[in-house]
Order: sequence, then structure tokens, then C-alpha cells
Amino acid sequence: MHIELGIIAATKLTLANIGAIATLSTNVIKFVKKPSLIIKTIFSAVFFTAFMQAFHMPVGASELHFIGASIVYLFFGFVPTLFGFALGLLLQALIFEPADMLHIGVNILSLSIPLIAAHALYGKKFFAKENPSKVSWANIARFDAIYYGGVIAMVAFWLSIGNEPMPLANWAMFAIAYMPIVLIEPVITYGVLRLGQSHWGKKSLRKISVAGKLKFS
Repeated sequence: MHIELGIIAATKLTLANIGAIATLSTNVIKFVKKPSLIIKTIFSAVFFTAFMQAFHMPVGASELHFIGASIVYLFFGFVPTLFGFALGLLLQALIFEPADMLHIGVNILSLSIPLIAAHALYGKKFFAKENPSKVSWANIARFDAIYYGGVIAMVAFWLSIGNEPMPLANWAMFAIAYMPIVLIEPVITYGVLRLGQSHWGKKSLRKISVAGKLKFS
């Protein structure tokens, strides 16, 4: 979901940074009400960074990553994942890819807006108090389809407002490359959650994970 340097004008990058700050700030108050979210956010940032560094390769108009969206989301919850993605991107830019600091707002929005959409449209059903969606490969795949569809759409948006004509063929190549992720990630997520099902309710894990609230099919 990274956009090559020079494609987006500096003024638009500034607006993206403002947009990223505004998007995150709407959820800051939740940390005040529930400080335990900070611990979950740190863990989610670590897991997200590990996933991103484990697999990434340039494809078409952007870069293909194993983001681990459903894994991080179902382990740590919406707000820790939202801020964990932002913190993870910041850490990666500072430690691994300093040039990414120029696009930090773009990258945060590319991951956070799809997450907000996936949470609102489907993800929050996993944590509903009444009639929650049960954790299954199919249900996780629905969440991932919304999320990665959003990431692909965000890349299209950035390219459409870039300095050069949108490389449609390259974008299509990038979009197609994400299909295996949408199919494989739910299998990994379900497998890990299912294997640890008997442990998620333990007090020590409840401090860092929300997986104990999930219902399995």
C-alpha cells in the first residue's frame, strides 16, 4: 500500500498528514476512559510491524504486504488496531525506511480508513453482546474482503490525485496480487484463534487481548 515518492504533491501530502491526525484524534478519548487500551495498542503495533517486515514486495503501482489485519483486529480489538497500525508505520519509517516519513499520513490513511469501514460494516459484529457473528473462516474472509478491498481502493485514490496519469494496468496488477492474501489470511487467523481458544479467557491474556470475547462456530 506504499506509494512511490514523487507521485503525490507536497501540498497533498500535508493534507494527508492532517487527515491522518484527525482520523486518529476522534478515538483518543477512548484511551482516557480505558487506559488498558494502551497495552493492547503496543502489542498490536509489534505484531503488525513483524507481519509487515516478514513479507513485502513491490507489485504494480504499489507494494504487497502481509498486514495481518484480521489477526491483529480479532486479537486486540478496533481501537488498539487502529493506533497500532499508525504506531507500527511510524516505527517502520523511523527504523527501517526513513523515506516513508514523507508518506506517513498517506500510509496511515491507507490502512486506517479501510479498518474503520471493515469494523463498522462487519467486524463489530464479532464483539456484539447479542447474537455475535461466530468466528469462522467464512466470516473472517468477509472482514478481510472489506478491509483489503478498502486498501486497494485507497491506493487507487492516491494514484488518481497524483502528479502522473493513473497507471491503471499497474494498479490492477496490485489489486489482483492481494487476492491470495484475502484467501490465506482468514485460514491463518482462524487456525491460530481456534488453537488458543481454551486460553483466551485467562486473566493474564485478557489484559492484552480481546480474543476471549469471541464465539466460535
